Amino acid sequence: MIDHPAFPVEPWQVRESGLDLDRLAQTESVFALANGHIGLRGNLDEGEPAAVPGTYLNGFFELRPLPYAEAGYGNPEQGQTVVNVTNGKLMRLLVEDEPLDIRYGQLLSHERVLDLRDGVLRRTVEWKSPAEQAVRVSSTRLVSFSQRAVAAIAYEVEPVDQATRVVVQSELLANEPTPRDDQDPRAAAALRSPLRSQIFDEYHLGAILVHATAASGLTAGAAMDHVIEGPDGTRQTIEAREDLARLLVATRLEPGERLRVVKFLAYGWSGRRSPAALRDQVRASMAEARMSDWDGLVADQRAFLDAFWERADVEIEGDLDLQQAVRFALFHTLQAGARAEQRAIAAKGLTGPGYDGHAFWDTETFVLPLLTYTESNAARDALRWRQRTLPLARERARELGLKGAAFPWRTIRGEECSGYWPAGTAAFHINAAVADAAVRYQAAGDDESFAAGPGTELLIETARLWRSLGHHDSAGRFRIDGVTGPDEYSAVADNNVYTNLMAERNMREAFAAVERHPKEAARLGVDEEEAASWRDAAEAMFIPYDEDLRVHPQAESFTQHEPWDFARTAPDQYPLLLHFPYFDLYRKQVVKQADLVLALHLRGDVFTVREKERDFDYYEALTVRDSSLSACTQAVVAAEVGHVELAYDYICEAALIDLDDLQHNTRDGLHIASLAGTWMGAVAGFGGMRDHDRRLSFAPRLPEAITRLTFRLCYRERRLLVEITPSRATYTLVRGEELEIAHHGRALQLSKGRPVSRRIAPLAPRESPQQPPGRAPLRRGIRR
Repeated sequence: MIDHPAFPVEPWQVRESGLDLDRLAQTESVFALANGHIGLRGNLDEGEPAAVPGTYLNGFFELRPLPYAEAGYGNPEQGQTVVNVTNGKLMRLLVEDEPLDIRYGQLLSHERVLDLRDGVLRRTVEWKSPAEQAVRVSSTRLVSFSQRAVAAIAYEVEPVDQATRVVVQSELLANEPTPRDDQDPRAAAALRSPLRSQIFDEYHLGAILVHATAASGLTAGAAMDHVIEGPDGTRQTIEAREDLARLLVATRLEPGERLRVVKFLAYGWSGRRSPAALRDQVRASMAEARMSDWDGLVADQRAFLDAFWERADVEIEGDLDLQQAVRFALFHTLQAGARAEQRAIAAKGLTGPGYDGHAFWDTETFVLPLLTYTESNAARDALRWRQRTLPLARERARELGLKGAAFPWRTIRGEECSGYWPAGTAAFHINAAVADAAVRYQAAGDDESFAAGPGTELLIETARLWRSLGHHDSAGRFRIDGVTGPDEYSAVADNNVYTNLMAERNMREAFAAVERHPKEAARLGVDEEEAASWRDAAEAMFIPYDEDLRVHPQAESFTQHEPWDFARTAPDQYPLLLHFPYFDLYRKQVVKQADLVLALHLRGDVFTVREKERDFDYYEALTVRDSSLSACTQAVVAAEVGHVELAYDYICEAALIDLDDLQHNTRDGLHIASLAGTWMGAVAGFGGMRDHDRRLSFAPRLPEAITRLTFRLCYRERRLLVEITPSRATYTLVRGEELEIAHHGRALQLSKGRPVSRRIAPLAPRESPQQPPGRAPLRRGIRR
């Protein structure tokens, strides 16, 4: 998208000059606003044309059946699909009885700007109606970080050159039609008219609609109120009915006059509270918004983001495209989780209906590392959501004949919603991802109350799962058979290396947690024998190794499978899952996304340098990146093993996945994990940051094009600034007590306000690895 001439590269904004209807679906996702509770797609104010209308509340869904050709024990019977709730974005305009519709009349100019510092979406339009009446319209939209339930729009109209009559229609609209194209099985299932009216009410310049779902039993309330500024004679009326509330503001504008309507929105939902209680809840949130007024909301938004960027900004010199894309990625990751407050962070955030609005392992593995080091409260709340769902996870484990907790592969509320068990239920590694995120948060946050309660409980219940899922073989090795790792082109395999290594650390950390928090362990019924069984299983964990090839097989016997015939695979046959049967994929050496290579990153502490080099080169030739989760991990490990220019290509791919619509499905929402992975690519890739064994270490390397990289981290009540140039790295402790880190393996002691600089030795040249034919990342040198 950035290469398109309508999208200039700017460090703190994404600007669209002109309007390309062929890109409308993509830009609706790119210009989405959210705070983790409310999500508003970047639909046009007037509502039409729209590709995918969308207004979302985190956790609000409807149930739908999961059909199977044949019944099977343990198959989930119901799915959960995010609901497009009441649309409060609508601001329709009539000019001398002609509705503003950019498909008619003459669009003189059109610009939208997503401001990453102010946290708002601005739009300006000049339009001439078919009757030759020209108007200028400007709007500013925000979803508040400071007031979780609130969004707001400032909408202004003025005539360009002659007096004109205008009518602004501000609406709440429920059960809005949502056209979809579901040829791609990854796209979300459509729901039609999922909301049932419970209450509709109007008052002065405001209205409230309360609706409930038919099957999931959830109730949502939406409220709007307004402040109107216009010339004398401006009139307004309000009406409300089951699925529609509308404020009409009519006036006559002379040249130089304007009509300004500020619209406040409030949203809330519950699975327990009554419709009347939801009505009162959103009315109260509206009162708070009105007290702040528009200027107060805007000021609070900027203050929130100023604080975030001070903790989280990544500065890149030498590639303006990447600089813009990295900040875009950070902003949208923040929007996905900042105010989720113990609800899931979905794969698409709140930017679209893709994947039915489900959360996966993406959250813990790719999103939470960024939030842990920049917005730790959001990371804590995401983990507390997992803890809240433990009763459902325990129930699922019992259903599968296992102990502990089996977290769902995909879900909104906590129940398993995957209808395909080889790539769903069998992907038990999600449980280790939850444990890994808990360990990282505890190490970085020094949050003792979390560690002694939710953290210990998560570690214990996941350790119980692993101990019951695996077994000691006749040689005493602990095996985990019949599971699916991160690579979804291999399924139900024995001893997936990534899974085994993550489970090993999970059980080891659970054993240590029991020793640190014996009261919580006793409450959960852990005795010495059970804890010792986790330790023993971890110590005996089987990690396959191919002595002939001198690489780790992704899973036991993987390197003995027939290689995929890449030479006979056409470019238009990617992604492979849409053109070849899973049966064929599962029995060949082809990798959808980083799996063993992800182990090299997250469990890099157990591999030698030479093992990492050989493993990376081997799997680089097999990995087709049919998943958006792959490029960032390949970037991190490529940088570590000396392929810094290749890492640069991969980081750019992860960062630009939505701005350039690289997978041609940004219409369904942004790829939040890939965007968060951009931060990992910069910080863990170029910065070489690792957090093994509760210690920060850095091994920075920059590609030739990047002349300076600066990033920030929050760690144990400290704030760290890292500045990297091609030849030196400088570490500054901005806030907090002394901290010991490592630079390329050597310990450094940091004191507040005293920068420490160290040399970066030049890299020894290595031959670049080969990717499958046609699957190499785009080289930055030819991108433009």
